[in-house]
Amino acid sequence: MANTYTQIYIQIVFAVEGRQNLIQPERKEELHRYITGIITKQKQKLLAIHCMPDHTHILIGMKPDCCLSDLVGDIKTGSTNHINRNRWVMGRFSWQEGFGAFSYGHSQLGTIIRYIQNQERHHARRTFREEYVEFLDKFEVPHDERYIFKPIE
Repeated sequence: MANTYTQIYIQIVFAVEGRQNLIQPERKEELHRYITGIITKQKQKLLAIHCMPDHTHILIGMKPDCCLSDLVGDIKTGSTNHINRNRWVMGRFSWQEGFGAFSYGHSQLGTIIRYIQNQERHHARRTFREEYVEFLDKFEVPHDERYIFKPIE
């Protein structure tokens, strides 16, 4: 797109199915690299990533021709297949349906990158569910807390 100039920064957040703690610390860096490859292949710019045992945060600089839902679908499908192909968990790994996406301005990038990089310290004080509801409230995203996370069946 000639003469198209944009500045689109999106934080993507999604959970492991049933919020189970299935992403092992020793596999986290490999999962970061794998997801980075998916994002790069889709020609988007990864700014920060952090996989916790039960959820993932990703911050990207997004191009305007990207469909966010398709990108997240590719990330979740590709990483699910990678985890299952390498048998990182007993049974089948999967991400929960849906995701959160929150936009930021350029001046906020340093703060949000540090936030994503310091997830362990942050979650010592607050659960993922509390964090996620706080994001939805802060960004004034209408939601019904009964349906935020699908319970383990």
